[in-house]
This record gives sequence, structure tokens and C-alpha cells, in this order.
Amino acid sequence: MGVGSIVTGQLGHLELAGWMIVWCGLLDVMDGLSARMLKATSDFGAEFDSMADLVAFGVAPGMLMLQAGLEYGGFEVFSPAFWVLLASVGVFVLCGAMRLARFNLITEETPTGWFTGIPITSAGGALVSTACILLVRYPEIAWAMPLHAYLPVMMFVLALGMISRIRFPKAKLRDSKIINAFQTFVVVATYYCGITRSYPEFLFFMGLFLLVSGIIAGRITRVQLPNDE
Repeated sequence: MGVGSIVTGQLGHLELAGWMIVWCGLLDVMDGLSARMLKATSDFGAEFDSMADLVAFGVAPGMLMLQAGLEYGGFEVFSPAFWVLLASVGVFVLCGAMRLARFNLITEETPTGWFTGIPITSAGGALVSTACILLVRYPEIAWAMPLHAYLPVMMFVLALGMISRIRFPKAKLRDSKIINAFQTFVVVATYYCGITRSYPEFLFFMGLFLLVSGIIAGRITRVQLPNDE
């Protein structure tokens, strides 16, 4: 489906390409859950999952952002702004690959319930894809915004966040019933929006809220991690 998103975007159907990345995120939750339920986890599965994640949440969102910049951001091919956007896309994909490689190496060292760095699924699957969908749905707002600055900055910031040492919470059962209820609501609402291809505004701003609140939570509950100086 990640490859399908790339092809769909190249054919000019950017909104559908964005939704296909969202669907990749929904399936990413289901494949890990089903593997654990069936006791079918393996080292091969972990490595293969990372390769699929790189395509679905790294390359596909990067290509989609480049296409959205050309069609809705006013970027002209081979202009200085185009090269900056292209560089940001390249750095985003590279950092996504580095984040996935590191995740497979230090999973056992990371405290239960936390990621080290922003997950590529959150960066590419939740934010970049839905941002591009919103550019397609609201072209008049897109043309009124200084996207020559916003889009590259967004890609660079997310790229650096993926390879950072930021502690980012996983979605799992917590001690607080309020947090568990909120997580359940977000999951159900996300699947509804993704399946029905509706309310991308909710997906984008909820993804942004979870990103900011997750980083804050990681700082407030700071503990010494392995390999931290």
C-alpha cells in the first residue's frame, strides 16, 4: 500500500495517496497485534516490518509532500525553494531509516511503554500524510500560507525528532483510567476517520496534540535511559 500511495500520488490523486498512508498506519497496528496473538513473532518479522515502515511512512510521505509542494505550495521545479524542500524530504527519509534501524537494536534497552525518538508512524503516517490531505482539501488556505517555509521546516523538525533521544509514550494500558479512556477514544475515532476517509482535520490536529503532549510527558517523567550520558 505504501508503493500504491507513491504511484497514486504521481498520477495526481494526492488525497487518495494520503489516505493510503493513513490506512498503512491502521494496518500497522493490526499486524503487530495479530502476530503477538498468534505467537508468530520472529526476528525476520521485526526486520521485514521495519522495511515496510520505511516505504509506507518514510518514502511515501516524502514523495507525497514533494508533490503537494509542487501542486499546492507554489514550489517551482529547480527553484531554490524546490531544492530546499527536496533536501528536507531526503533528510526525512534518511532519518526515518536511521530511527528504524536504531529501534531494532535498542528495543530491549528502552523502558517499557516508551519509544526513544518520535516514531516514524507518527511522523509520516499521522502528520505528513494528513497535512497533505488538508492542503488538497483547502487549496485557498494553502495558497495563502507561506508554505515555502512551513513545509521544509516541518520535514526537518520531524526528521530530527525521529533520531533524537526524546522519550515518547507508546499507546498502551496505563494506571490512569482517564488516560486509557482517552486512548480508546483516539483509536476508535482514528479508525473511523481512516475507514470513512473523513475528518482529516481531526487526524492532523490530534496527531499534533499527541506529538506535543507526548514530548512534554517524556520530559516531565524523565528517567535515566541506557546509553544516556
